[in-house]
Amino acid sequence: MTTTALALTKVRNIGIMAHIDAGKTTTAERILFYTGVSHRIGEVHDGDTALDFTKQERDRGITITSAATTCRWTVEDAAGGEHTINLIDTPGHVDFTIEVERCLRVLDGAVAVFDGVAGVEPQSETVWRQADRYGVPRICFVNKLDRAGADFARCVEMIRERLGAVPLVVQLPIGTEAGFEGVVDLVSGRAHVWPEGRHAVVDVPSGMAEDVRRWRGRLIEAVAEHDEEVMALYVGGAEPSQERLHAAIRRLTVASAATPVLCGSAFRNKGVEPLLDAVVRYLPSPLDAAPQVGDAPEAALEEAPLSALAFKIMSDRHLGRLTFVRIYTGRLAAGASVFNSVKERKERIGKVYRVHADRREEIASAGAGDIVAVMGLKQTTTGETLCDAAHPVVLESMDFPDPVIEVAIEPRSKADRERLSTAIQRLSEEDPSFQVHDEDGQTVIGGMGELHLEILVDRMREVFDVEANVGRPRVAYRETIRAAVERVELTHRKQSGGKGQFAKVLISVEPIEDGYEFVNRVTGGRIPKEFIPSVDAGCQDAMSTGVLAGYEMTGVRVTLLDGDFHPVDSSELAFRIAGSLAFGEAVRRASPVLLEPVMTVEATAPEEHLGAVIGDLNARRGRIEGTGERAGARVVHALVPLSEMFGYVGHLRGMTSGRGVFTMQFAAYAEVPASVARTLVPG
Repeated sequence: MTTTALALTKVRNIGIMAHIDAGKTTTAERILFYTGVSHRIGEVHDGDTALDFTKQERDRGITITSAATTCRWTVEDAAGGEHTINLIDTPGHVDFTIEVERCLRVLDGAVAVFDGVAGVEPQSETVWRQADRYGVPRICFVNKLDRAGADFARCVEMIRERLGAVPLVVQLPIGTEAGFEGVVDLVSGRAHVWPEGRHAVVDVPSGMAEDVRRWRGRLIEAVAEHDEEVMALYVGGAEPSQERLHAAIRRLTVASAATPVLCGSAFRNKGVEPLLDAVVRYLPSPLDAAPQVGDAPEAALEEAPLSALAFKIMSDRHLGRLTFVRIYTGRLAAGASVFNSVKERKERIGKVYRVHADRREEIASAGAGDIVAVMGLKQTTTGETLCDAAHPVVLESMDFPDPVIEVAIEPRSKADRERLSTAIQRLSEEDPSFQVHDEDGQTVIGGMGELHLEILVDRMREVFDVEANVGRPRVAYRETIRAAVERVELTHRKQSGGKGQFAKVLISVEPIEDGYEFVNRVTGGRIPKEFIPSVDAGCQDAMSTGVLAGYEMTGVRVTLLDGDFHPVDSSELAFRIAGSLAFGEAVRRASPVLLEPVMTVEATAPEEHLGAVIGDLNARRGRIEGTGERAGARVVHALVPLSEMFGYVGHLRGMTSGRGVFTMQFAAYAEVPASVARTLVPG
């Protein structure tokens, strides 16, 4: 059993992120092969990849859950020596975007993979915004340049225009489509080719000399705009050295001021070794990146008190509950006692594992900058901090989206009911975007899309042996208010022998953009301070079931203005009931409305079917945002209510003779039109 002590300057904690089918897992599989972790290349279409290891992933050929592994790579230049790369392969399907969110929260850098034909796609934009949110530096890899219709320059412009990024083109492709042979490194001025599958560094093809000169000039000019050292050389007419240019590009990348752009074809095994070089050269180490670490020297991080973030829970058939942890400072050792500062509870670490997809390597301990899995944590959930009890700290957590789609699920037998309860508990721990509630005696599960719920039900059946009947998918509507109500007074009084109940509250409500807020404006002890949280709790109770159709409410601010109490009969329960009743009365007067999830839809079809696709989306209450062209086909961008999109994949294929495809992701909640709301509101 080993104790890991990583040299932090030579560690890269990275994720691979992309739109579905951009070649993300294929790229990750090549990385494992070229770094020696795997001795054969797994293929997504053959269902034998190392990182997509669950049955659901291999059956469907998509990544569903993020998979972690560790590999090593050596660069023969100033970056120097062997580097450890902790790599996480994230899902590309929008239904599993929460997996990307929680991984980006703990990563120091990312590789964004783009389809060389499609360019920047909807989920590409989503994961890019997630990386922006957590300040994660990234490099771009334009993949699939061997495919018909691939256009590297167009992809670079899309990265600039649609993502608002500053692309630093550090490679040019040699050849296009079927003639794609390799890449030219604009920093070194050398070409990388793969004759007979072997990587070779050669002179730049003579026919590309002018293109290389022009693009290298653009690269140096772009770097000079942000870097004083390179600017001084540029103004003086001097060429920066290879080492100086590498260092300047790294500084810009780490500061998220720009993003290097590389290219290749992972499936054809072209471009992966230079991509690994770029990961080491340009992406930050834990010392550069994490705001939790700051400017502390490497030794101080190891010796500092423990601070770590739990970012993922996973159920293992053999080991049980595993918690994935990113360590920021200190060490995490098997058998050690740690403090969960969010729940203020002590926990004990059972075992510590280095993870290689579905394999586990037990280690004695791990230190600052590392990502490991631990066994034995019973109370800790996603987003919570583990630290030294004598030095408590709470690291920034994550926000998880509410479900947009639900299905009712009914166990077929009493034994299935017991297994269903266990399955729901375990799956809820693993996936914060999976939610469950009871409705009229039925169990209702909610998720981020039809595929998400389908996968969850599959796992219940295959992993937990639950046989159940599943209802049709339905939309997770919400309720909100459109008007402010300044004063609602309510007195809750109950007297039936013995101690009674008395609570009086005066509240106002007003609409806000999202969520729920509670403001206390009570003065002079009109309501004892110990009862104020009970009023808040009562309002939150009422938020769970709206006044129109019983859907959860959002977008409400409650202000507690005044009230009264009885020295004997008042209690926390009385004020909780009063808060709930007052909230319900106030909302009924505040112009309540229904909200529905609206999706960003991107439908791609041949030119001859464009009119039919647009007409159909309009008929589904869609709003056409625009059209474009991609690889010889037309693309329609629209906003469409989720309720109108069930079964759309089959309908689109029928309209387009099987040639149409679409992507869809959640955009926002919007008010349901009155004509539709009448069909949803009882009475």
